[in-house]
Amino acid sequence: MSVNVAIGVQDFSTLIENHYFYVDKTAFLKEWWDSGDSVTLITRPRRFGKTLTMSMTEQFFSMEYAGRSDLFEELEIWNDEKYRNLQGTYPVISLSFANIKEPTYELTQKKICDLIAQLYFKFDFITESNALIKEEVNLYKKIMNHMDYVDATLSLNYLSGFLYKYYGKKVIILLDEYDTPMQEAFVDGYWDELVTFTRSLFNSTFKTNPALERGIMTGITRVSKESIFSDLNNLKVVTTTSDEYATTFGFTEPEVFEALGKCGLDSEKSEVKRWYDGFIFGEYKDIYNPWSILNYLDSQQYTTYWANTSANSLVAKLVREGNRNIKSKFEKLLCGECIWSEIDEQIVYDQLNGNEQAVWSLLLASGYLKVLSYEKYKDIPEGTEPKYQLALTNLEVKLMFHRMIHDWFAMARPDYNDFIKAMFAGDVDAMNEYMNRVALQTFSYFDTGDRASGAEPERFYHGFVLGLLVDLQDRYYLKSNRESGFGRYDVMLEPKNPGKDNAVILEFKVRSTRKEKSLEETAQSAITQIRERKYSEELKMKGITEDQIKEYGFAFEGKTVLIVD
Repeated sequence: MSVNVAIGVQDFSTLIENHYFYVDKTAFLKEWWDSGDSVTLITRPRRFGKTLTMSMTEQFFSMEYAGRSDLFEELEIWNDEKYRNLQGTYPVISLSFANIKEPTYELTQKKICDLIAQLYFKFDFITESNALIKEEVNLYKKIMNHMDYVDATLSLNYLSGFLYKYYGKKVIILLDEYDTPMQEAFVDGYWDELVTFTRSLFNSTFKTNPALERGIMTGITRVSKESIFSDLNNLKVVTTTSDEYATTFGFTEPEVFEALGKCGLDSEKSEVKRWYDGFIFGEYKDIYNPWSILNYLDSQQYTTYWANTSANSLVAKLVREGNRNIKSKFEKLLCGECIWSEIDEQIVYDQLNGNEQAVWSLLLASGYLKVLSYEKYKDIPEGTEPKYQLALTNLEVKLMFHRMIHDWFAMARPDYNDFIKAMFAGDVDAMNEYMNRVALQTFSYFDTGDRASGAEPERFYHGFVLGLLVDLQDRYYLKSNRESGFGRYDVMLEPKNPGKDNAVILEFKVRSTRKEKSLEETAQSAITQIRERKYSEELKMKGITEDQIKEYGFAFEGKTVLIVD
């Protein structure tokens, strides 16, 4: 290997000083500074170089790195004399919320306060100068050692002022992964408390701060302005659909192919593209996720590097507990199809439960979906919002979701596997025995949160269909009508090798106590529907004989399932 790849290094100087593999992204410094924006919020998926970019920005502008031309002299930014003169000329406050993932609000606030206290310790030398008066020194020591709630919300504002007085220059403030604690707050149920605290902290830091020169915040999502940014009218927001900084985060295709060439891997370009390409930022296509590329260059093995490291718990929860529309559209995505949805890039976390648009918006911001096209306002009726054509980003993301869905049935895996075997063998008694155990063990897993009465079987069913799709994809084409209304949602499993495997048709119904006297009657209605509507004709036209087609009617009532053939 002709490049030395270091995995997990997020400190800019460490990469440069040790001559580790690095893709020059210093053009960001010029683009950002020339923009003149007061405070910039940049959202990108995890592991896309946000932390390394913030480290690079700190070490370029910070007075702590004055005279460190060796870090930049071989890079693009050093070609511009204006920027050579800017290096090392500003006080910089840099902090990251990336590791704030606590289960309670109290612990979250304490950890944020501890993080800020460490900054005060770092700059404690300014209290020994004559720049601060006695009262300011006392306030500095108080915040550093025993800050209360009010002190905490004002702490970065105060620190900016102290540094301004000491250095005689306004400060640059860099806050990395600002939304990490907010995702945890949503999952663990302390969202409202954290929003109140962070709104005050961000307002005093980035809005009412006369000592602020410039600021950058990075994160995965653009949390709704009403939640925490209501007072920040000086905020420039750059999301995955924006053109600004489009090539800063992630690797472009020329950058990836150049790296492959240096490693003698030119023959792998098409496969690397299939696995790791697919991200689109603004109008710029063919962005690769850098974490997977670095790991591939290091190991030269194809696997789900990025998907394995991302925090997928929230995504899994939203899909697993989503309504039938969410699960049905997810089925289409897993089959390689596209969906259309309105998108709101301002993520409203308290709308994620049951709001389909909010779920797709979060998946897009997190990098699991990409935009293929979108409607323009001039082409749609007045007063409506444009819809976006969405697809899974790449093969790596698809395999990550396969694993996630496979894990849904982990608690009932033996019974689930036995049910599949019995289904292909035509053993209805065994199917009933196993399926009822599977349903009993997994109903509550699919069904949490507020829901309309009678929705439980529907949520379980759609999750079950996704499980069939994932587990049988190598041997079968799974088809379903995906129409609304649980009562007539049928599934067809068409074998890829008809001479070896049987075909299967499934029809699912929930018992209506007004229409059917028993669960048996409901199940018989399902099997009758298969035969009266001649669902098997499609299979027969492809040369599959009648004795190779298994037909089953499923009836649900609460957590009880009855299957007939």
